[in-house]
Amino acid sequence: MLRTRILLAASTAACIALMSSAPASAGVSVGIGINLAPPAERVEVVPVRPHPGWVWVKGHWRRGPGGWIWVAGHWGHPPRMNAAWVPGHYNRRGDWIEGHWRY
Repeated sequence: MLRTRILLAASTAACIALMSSAPASAGVSVGIGINLAPPAERVEVVPVRPHPGWVWVKGHWRRGPGGWIWVAGHWGHPPRMNAAWVPGHYNRRGDWIEGHWRY
């Protein structure tokens, strides 16, 4: 909550500064991106493995245009031997990284 208030105050101050120094006909645009963590994982029932060697890719949240979207878990065939599924996560800079296969 405090972080949101600080960002709101900073963006308001930036808008005022930009508007006061810009010509009357200029347009001003300010965007704020806040990385919010995905909701809690859903509990899924894992069905029987359809083929030997396939691995369970558990369900996960994916960012969509309107917010977080649940992607149901499924059996997947690894693209290479010993490939592992890496679930979606935030990197050190705070960017969301989608789930992917690691070789």
